[in-house]
Amino acid sequence: MAGAIIENMSTKKLVIVGVILLLFQAFAFMVGGLIAPSPATAVHYLATKCVDTVKKPQQTKWFMPWGPNQCDNIQSFDEAMAKGIEANNIVFAVHIPLPNKEMSPWFQFMLFILQFDIAFKMYNQIADGALVHIDVGLAYRDDMNSEWTEMAHSLEQRKLSCNFTATKVTHENEGRHYECDLLPFMEVGSVAHKYYLLNIRLPVNERKKINVGIAEIRDIRLVGIHQNGGFTKVWFAMKTVLTPSILIIMIWYWRRITLMSRPPVLLEKVILALGISMTFINIPVEWFSVGFNWTWMLLFGDIRQGIFYSMLLSFWIIFCGEHLMETEFFETLVLGRGELKMCDLCVPAIKILPKLGRHSTKKSQDQTERNRFSIYWKQVGPIVFGSFCLFIFDMCERGVQLKNPFYSIWASDIGTELAMAFIIVAGICACLYFLFLCFMVFQVFRNISGKRMSLPAMSKARQLHYEGLIFRFKFLMLVTLACAALTVIFFIISQVNEGHWHRGEHMVQVNSAFFTGIYGMWNLYVFAIMFLYAPSHKHYGDEQSSIQCITGDAGVNSCEDIQPTTTITHVDGPTEIYKMIGQEAQE
Repeated sequence: MAGAIIENMSTKKLVIVGVILLLFQAFAFMVGGLIAPSPATAVHYLATKCVDTVKKPQQTKWFMPWGPNQCDNIQSFDEAMAKGIEANNIVFAVHIPLPNKEMSPWFQFMLFILQFDIAFKMYNQIADGALVHIDVGLAYRDDMNSEWTEMAHSLEQRKLSCNFTATKVTHENEGRHYECDLLPFMEVGSVAHKYYLLNIRLPVNERKKINVGIAEIRDIRLVGIHQNGGFTKVWFAMKTVLTPSILIIMIWYWRRITLMSRPPVLLEKVILALGISMTFINIPVEWFSVGFNWTWMLLFGDIRQGIFYSMLLSFWIIFCGEHLMETEFFETLVLGRGELKMCDLCVPAIKILPKLGRHSTKKSQDQTERNRFSIYWKQVGPIVFGSFCLFIFDMCERGVQLKNPFYSIWASDIGTELAMAFIIVAGICACLYFLFLCFMVFQVFRNISGKRMSLPAMSKARQLHYEGLIFRFKFLMLVTLACAALTVIFFIISQVNEGHWHRGEHMVQVNSAFFTGIYGMWNLYVFAIMFLYAPSHKHYGDEQSSIQCITGDAGVNSCEDIQPTTTITHVDGPTEIYKMIGQEAQE
């Protein structure tokens, strides 16, 4: 009877495999910690106040803050008032990047946060619920001498949230700045050009109450966040190396499954689906973003990661659930309490003791339920629903940003509250999932411990055999829990960081080693599961078997076949542990 590699491979070989995987895991952390730079960089920009002398501003005219075509600029609004320049003729210009630098496709994305420097005036204070109307345009070019090409233009609104820290609001405090929250401004999903230019206007129309009651805006500051090019190269290299390794082990695993004389069971199908989802997220399609202006790559990456999260979380539920079915296989292995068939060359028939109180209907019922995906709908359903909600949330922001990079769901109070509630609920659900998974693993361990009480009644050889299988399975379950814990932590930190980026708050500092280490851990875990649960080339057969016979308490001889041969003919399930916990012995 063949089993999986995890139960048939010698302990020495398993230790070697485990050490090799551990070394690769350490290498994945070291790649991020010693080679890759930090994942993202923040650059601060101060807008230059350019003067548009044309009475009717033309959107096709672009104002450069520096360089040979530098615009006419002013240093302060006091200077503008002295020269009779109106607010509608002032354009805030920001060149991206800073002088003597270039943007690169390796930066992958650009995210900008907006901050206003607002001075306090007794006669012009910030009104409650004040909205800033922004007329903004984005242009690009690839050399310093060519003309600017418009990339996007939009009329946006941002709500001010400012506090004045002075204890007394008096004329003596005029000129002091408010403390204002940072505001989401722009996100672009690719960096296909070398130079970008932002022109920002704050049009004033007292009759329509546009930009009225926003006090005196003196400066505009931007914080630009982009992925580091060095980290991108390391990330792409890891994807390129890991893709063929997972693809090869997946093909090898399924080929072994198809050589079986039985159809695949649910657990084996789910393992294959896990390998497919890992391969899907591994395929380094990001290489094309270096040469093509694919602004949808951020959204596509989120979709791929969401599919993998759904499959990984569902796999852990099914993996534990398949070992929790209440059946009687292990109890029928007890020797000395009745006639038990251990091999074809010994006792020719099996007689289940009546006192066990087992019925054939219970066996068929367990087996029918065991390989049905539908029995897990209560556990997998919430995972799929949560992933769908993540997809809708992503489409509501990054989907719209494909057309308008200045759009942000965080720009309104309702959007901000929904987004924050979504992040909080997602974090709580992730923690609850992990606790539920711990409970399922505890149930599996308790189930095994209950069946383990029958081991002393077995022969010494078979007792040692099952003791080894139980230890290997428990160790694998503990590794699964560790992977689940790190995955939940990674998910929560990623969601919190993204929320803080959009809200302009301080980020949780995450080293590149954490990203590369977690990504490497996923690949190594999927690789190990497919390798260890693949059918072994060994099986307990007749020709090359070594039979050990013992005499039970009732004087009945029973024999054990403990030596392997090389045919894949296992018909009951992937492993002995799988059968021991979840399947009856055949009568």
